Amino acid sequence: MTNNKKAGKKEQVRAMFNDIAPRYDFLNHFLSAGIDIQWRKKVRKNLAPYHPKAILDVATGTGDLAIELSKLNPEKIVGVDIADEMLSFGRKKIKSKNLENIIEFRNGDSENLDFEDNSFDAVTVAFGVRNYETLQKGLREMARVMKPGGHVVILEFSKPKKFPVKQIYKFYFSFILPGFGRMVSKHNDAYTYLPDSVQEFAEDEAFLAEMEKAGYKETRQKRLSLGIATLYFGTK
Repeated sequence: MTNNKKAGKKEQVRAMFNDIAPRYDFLNHFLSAGIDIQWRKKVRKNLAPYHPKAILDVATGTGDLAIELSKLNPEKIVGVDIADEMLSFGRKKIKSKNLENIIEFRNGDSENLDFEDNSFDAVTVAFGVRNYETLQKGLREMARVMKPGGHVVILEFSKPKKFPVKQIYKFYFSFILPGFGRMVSKHNDAYTYLPDSVQEFAEDEAFLAEMEKAGYKETRQKRLSLGIATLYFGTK
């Protein structure tokens, strides 16, 4: 991820996302052929029946999910991220969309959230949990700040299992994505880190078990786009 072997994962992730922030949105949409937009809509649609008034979006990045969730008409959305440059681009986006009265961005550590217990009706994360330095600590923090009866929705990359999608996906993630991502982002490691982190991530039943260990109930998952991404759900 970086040449600084002494830096912990958290600091490496912070530095990497600060570096690629100017090209992050373009690469996200281009490399996924825009499917990531549809995935975020599914997060919103799954939260819609619960009418959350206060939402926390962890690892918010440039705020795409927070902006999508604003369509639920909540009273407040707070997005937290450790990368200031990502948040800077996010603030420009919410200003252009006149969402500053609904969405607030803060620099924050997913494993040490600066909120009181039971503060939010819903907590979301899109493509962020695999970047947590300590997964269990991050999941427990999200549960701590969520109200009893609240809902968590986690969107994360996963690995397709069926032929030929599995083989095509592996080739794309291993060869096409890192090369193009490196060329556009001008970052040597970021788009090699992405497939590596997806490969290492504990998905399916293993991740649901981590959620249950962290205190979530009624956990379940839904695979999207032939298994390229997965939605994970839980309640407190």
